[in-house]
Amino acid sequence: MLTILDRVDRKSGFCDGWSRRGFLKIGGAVLGGMSLPSLLELEAAAGTGRSHKAIINIYLPGGPSHIDMWDLKPNAPVEIRGEFDPISTSVPGIQICELFPRIASMMDKFAIIRTISDSDGRHDGYQCMTGRRVDDRGPSGGWPSAGAWVSRLAGPANDAVPANLAMMYQTGNRTWGEPGEAGFLDPGHNPFNLVGRKAREKADNMVLQGISLRQLQDRARLRDSLDRYRRQVDTLAKMHEVDAYLEQALGILTDSKLGDALDLSKEDPRILERYGKSDERFQRDGAPRMIENFCIARRLVEAGARYVALNYGRWDWHGGDGMNFPMSREEFPLLDQGLSALVTDLHERGLDRDVSVVMWGEFGRTPKINQNNSRDHWPTVNAAVLAGGGMRTGQVIGETNKNAEHPVKRPVKFQEIFATLYHNLGLDAHRDRVFDGAGTPRYPVDPGNEPLPELI
Repeated sequence: MLTILDRVDRKSGFCDGWSRRGFLKIGGAVLGGMSLPSLLELEAAAGTGRSHKAIINIYLPGGPSHIDMWDLKPNAPVEIRGEFDPISTSVPGIQICELFPRIASMMDKFAIIRTISDSDGRHDGYQCMTGRRVDDRGPSGGWPSAGAWVSRLAGPANDAVPANLAMMYQTGNRTWGEPGEAGFLDPGHNPFNLVGRKAREKADNMVLQGISLRQLQDRARLRDSLDRYRRQVDTLAKMHEVDAYLEQALGILTDSKLGDALDLSKEDPRILERYGKSDERFQRDGAPRMIENFCIARRLVEAGARYVALNYGRWDWHGGDGMNFPMSREEFPLLDQGLSALVTDLHERGLDRDVSVVMWGEFGRTPKINQNNSRDHWPTVNAAVLAGGGMRTGQVIGETNKNAEHPVKRPVKFQEIFATLYHNLGLDAHRDRVFDGAGTPRYPVDPGNEPLPELI
């Protein structure tokens, strides 16, 4: 993996002395994987792509509470309904939690799915990244992530920004920080992850010492470093193959599009203020509350990314500390501000028909409050919020019973939601196929999982 690092004062960064913006990781593993030049060669074979449609996948690690956020039951017994009241929204008949007033005021721009019924039940982001359960029997090499499918089938929008990007922080719970991989697809469709937990990842990483994001335009120094990098991969590929793509690799690193998209100092301060202030501290074994990454995701899409996955915060609050409701009061307003700012941005910029947004977690929460005044794991019902993509918003899909325990109308599967997102990109999840290593045709979703007709 090729990593660019920027050293900062320990007081202003993470505990190891590196700042949030102080590194840019590009590529796949150097040993046992593909070098960046070889990766680019594989990406080139994917074609030039189509019109610039995109997906932003916001993952809330830990299992956000469906019943406290999007499906409140004010008439249920006190041990079920919880501490929050529902409020009306701009769409008559739709109510959500009182701590989401901004989203409520623009509910016509959102669609809420209240009845995801096939959650795996594990503390793992895999299903939110692939649409499949962890133990689904897959092809040799594994199932591709949604971003890998998009990269393979849609191709890059331009040569300066990879199609499949991620801002998935490495978390104490490892599975909460994984954006998924290319699986049986070419390694060139692996995500380019732009953030991490520790500055020094592994001994086999190529680190461009002393070169910061602010020095990306210093082509001579980068070329020297890439020459050293080329010598490292000499045993993995023929030299002429590496040479053919070194210049393109250098172009990605020095082109202003990617660097500019990551640089929030170039954003209009009035727009950035909408999103709220990020908290760079990691939330225990989860991700930091980097709400500004919602803005960066929009900037990356504008720069040319087709798919951006990000993890945000930590939503597992059912332990002995009984923090479900206190943490909700802290987390919900910030999420309300950030998500509403993102969707407002997309509409103001005319991107609302091209850019799809999905926000979800790995499962819902028990309707009955436990002895710690919190809610436990509940895979029977989960929820998702969608926006943009030209979808028919201003609606709720699905209905649960009186205690939000299980669906009574319109159960929805993860793969149906992914089929909808692929459809928004102009991809046919049942026609666009790729053959795996055994010659078996594979599709982004399994037969029977169609785009949600309510949305398209």
